[in-house]
Amino acid sequence: MTTTQSEAQLEDSLIKRLVGLGYAPVTIRDGAELRANLKAQMEKHNGVALSDTEFARLLNHLDKGNVFDRATTLREPKILIQRDDGKPLYLNLLNTEHWCQNQYQVTSQVTVEGHYKTRFDVTILINGLPLVQIELKRRGMELKEAFNQVNRYQHNSYWAENGLFQFVQLFVISNGVNTKYYANNRKQDFKQTFFWADEENNLITALDPFADTFLEPCHLSKMICKHIVLHQGDKILMVLRPYQYYAVEAILDRVKAGRKNGYIWHTTGSGKTLTSFKAAQVLNELPKVEKVVFVVDRADLDYQTTREFNAFSDGSVDGTSNTQSLVDQLASDRKLVVTTIQKLNTAITRDKYDTALEQIKDQRVVFIFDECHRSQFGDTHNRIVNFFSKAQMFGFTGTPILAENAVGKRTTADLFEKCLHTYVITDAIADENVLRFAIEYWGKLKRKDGSLMDDDVAGIDVKEFFENPDRIEGVTDWIIENHAKKTSDRHFTSIFCVSSVDALITYYDTFKRKKDAGEHDLKIATIFTFAANPEDEEANGEIGDPDIEVGPDTPVNKDKRRKLDAYIEDYNQMFEANFSTKDRNFYNYYQDIGKRIKRRDKEGHSDKDRVDILLVVNMFLTGFDAKKVNTLYVDKNLKYHGLIQAFSRTNRILGQKKSHGNIVCFRNLKAKTDEAITLFSNKDADTKILIEPYEEYVDQFNEAVLHLLQITPTVKSVDKLISEDDKIAFVLAFRTLMRLRNTLKSFAEFTDEDLALTAQQFADYSSKYQDIKTQSAMSDDTEKVSIVDEVDFELELIHRDEINVAYILALLADILEQENSLDENERAKGAKKRQAVTNMLGSETQLRSKRELIEEFISSYMPNVSSASDVSGAFSDFWAEKKGNAAREICSDEGLKDDVFDQIVSEYLYSGKLPLRDTIVEGLKDKPRILERKTIVERVTDRILSFVAKFDDGMGDI
Repeated sequence: MTTTQSEAQLEDSLIKRLVGLGYAPVTIRDGAELRANLKAQMEKHNGVALSDTEFARLLNHLDKGNVFDRATTLREPKILIQRDDGKPLYLNLLNTEHWCQNQYQVTSQVTVEGHYKTRFDVTILINGLPLVQIELKRRGMELKEAFNQVNRYQHNSYWAENGLFQFVQLFVISNGVNTKYYANNRKQDFKQTFFWADEENNLITALDPFADTFLEPCHLSKMICKHIVLHQGDKILMVLRPYQYYAVEAILDRVKAGRKNGYIWHTTGSGKTLTSFKAAQVLNELPKVEKVVFVVDRADLDYQTTREFNAFSDGSVDGTSNTQSLVDQLASDRKLVVTTIQKLNTAITRDKYDTALEQIKDQRVVFIFDECHRSQFGDTHNRIVNFFSKAQMFGFTGTPILAENAVGKRTTADLFEKCLHTYVITDAIADENVLRFAIEYWGKLKRKDGSLMDDDVAGIDVKEFFENPDRIEGVTDWIIENHAKKTSDRHFTSIFCVSSVDALITYYDTFKRKKDAGEHDLKIATIFTFAANPEDEEANGEIGDPDIEVGPDTPVNKDKRRKLDAYIEDYNQMFEANFSTKDRNFYNYYQDIGKRIKRRDKEGHSDKDRVDILLVVNMFLTGFDAKKVNTLYVDKNLKYHGLIQAFSRTNRILGQKKSHGNIVCFRNLKAKTDEAITLFSNKDADTKILIEPYEEYVDQFNEAVLHLLQITPTVKSVDKLISEDDKIAFVLAFRTLMRLRNTLKSFAEFTDEDLALTAQQFADYSSKYQDIKTQSAMSDDTEKVSIVDEVDFELELIHRDEINVAYILALLADILEQENSLDENERAKGAKKRQAVTNMLGSETQLRSKRELIEEFISSYMPNVSSASDVSGAFSDFWAEKKGNAAREICSDEGLKDDVFDQIVSEYLYSGKLPLRDTIVEGLKDKPRILERKTIVERVTDRILSFVAKFDDGMGDI
């Protein structure tokens, strides 16, 4: 009979592990002993002796302010107290520059007298100050229980005993199986708790490996000293998530190593502003860097990003309202500058600024480009490189330009050289950092006989069809009828993107006519550029230039400008404003729309402040984040990065009520959506394939094989690896091979005959690699792991629950068709899609059960499927076989009657209710003794629920 590890055992095990990592164990039973230990550690850390009165002065200095104030005090290089003889004494609380040079201790069960007497589980002290608090719950309990316990402590106890526990910077909560960390701030929400992960975004959830990586003394103090941001605007602490940490570290290492460029691929909504601010902050601290310039693409982003940067560090950045202001800042001692790509381009191309910028031309300037997929694909990139002789450039993008979506452009890697860290959309959804998408497709081209035809049929005037007033009227009616449903009774707001200004005008006038007729009361706002630019939205599916800077010399379309002025007047009447298209007033109008949509992120605003639908062509589809936007209506061609960017306006996290982002397409964008999701879910997408020849990757692979064989000469020798270090060496070596092989398989000329490891040998080593990963993940967790959430995460990117696995099968059918093609390029595309499917299934390593079955089907059964149309049927047969085997195994193991098992599963699927205890007991062939029944019933129930989760939940209509 298995036993559950108690909370006390979990605590004892953790302390032993921490001591092994280098923490000194110390017994601290109460506040008095906490203060005595603090005195001794401060003396040791600063190399001084303190009298009791001097220490009392230190305590008095520390016992001031809230958590945020104390976090500021903690980071001061020196604090001043007066010695007994009147002389000044400067003390350091925390060595933030050399973060490993601090004193580390661990204690447990410290008792504090607050509103109630409370005992804290495990406390990590650095230089005697309690900086990390760990709350444990026994295995099987929900992690949120530990979170709630910490919140109670904050209210009841942390302010007591000189408020020393107000210095806590990080909380760690764990039930042994799942472990999360988060910053100490007064606005706690369980969604602000994070799993740690390795550099490849594989989650580290169990307590022991979390302790070994995250709580290692040097790493922990580095997180506290370098990777916590003090948000000045909200007066809270924010800690970086693992992917943000790795991105900042990668940029820092790149700068320390030389002047090579790089880019960060972090999906939209993953918090690039926080990451980029922390990167800029740590680069500012490097003596060799003379200036950091943060560059954004548009004036609206300049405003938004500057405001957010100043929220992180009040007054650290001034927005540049004109080019002269930018030049003045570049020429000054200011180390951090935020500006737009347009102003930077003007500054370095106008002769009149040459003298002012002469000195900075040869300084070490690091440029950080926000959303570099848009800002760096013209001549400006070359101008910056040519002007600044020591420029070093880093880009952030959620949707890089890869070989597949370059469309004649240079790729992101062409410009920024190397991707330093990747965190793709499937990672973010699996980590619950962004929401899934639910996509609906409405309307197709129909012949008069009712048959359907593709949107791009040759000889059909598609633009005429899509912009036909009758069709637009039908779409408008659909939105009016369904808008409340899509936005939770207008609790949320929406954006409606259309193909052209002409289409927008027709839509707006239609909405207005229907509102005047009393058919709806939706508040519609719109904005578009009235510059006289030719538009070709239907031709390429790109998001065009959302320029709002219309200067006095900019040619304009007067008719469109008059229309927009009329629409702005409607807006003025709705919201008692006074905007127009004139100069800065137009920019202020743009800002007000953004603020009004963002304002709905906060409580206390009435319906009169609401914008229900924002009607646009290009504006607000990139770089604009408002959590209250949950719906995007689409009547325009989108593809690749433009599609992902637009869809991602809807997927910001906002409480339990917002479960996903709604995408309603009035175009048949399914193929383009599948294509974009597949591309931007591919962690291994590597544009270097186009730069380096096939033979070079073959050489790299074969060199890596030699390294692997030095560690494990044969497959069987993997079983003889005893130490963790040896296993890690094997895992790292084989991981290198997997990456290289993934890259090689994308080449049309790929063949296993070129490699020093046969396909069978690779598969055998892969099995051993997976075994080690499984042993590591399960070493502290004997419970079975359900895969259902993973499959939902991956597949609901595209459609609602009913499709789920069916979506993967549709992709597999496409892959099979391409791989069977006589066209070499089609076969190569099929191979790349196959790898992308594997990536999509594998974004959460701790959820493997259903993924393994799907991968078994792909590797063992698909080769025997003759045509794409047979994939679904073959999978159904495969699934039924595996499901039957699993059911028989449970019944055999537990002595459960087959018909009772079937009955229990059927009733659970129908009603969702757990089986009654008596039902299970009566269904057992041998009746257990009274004392055994509870254990057996719980075990059988768990196995049945796991069975349903694995074989029935999330399967969809296959």
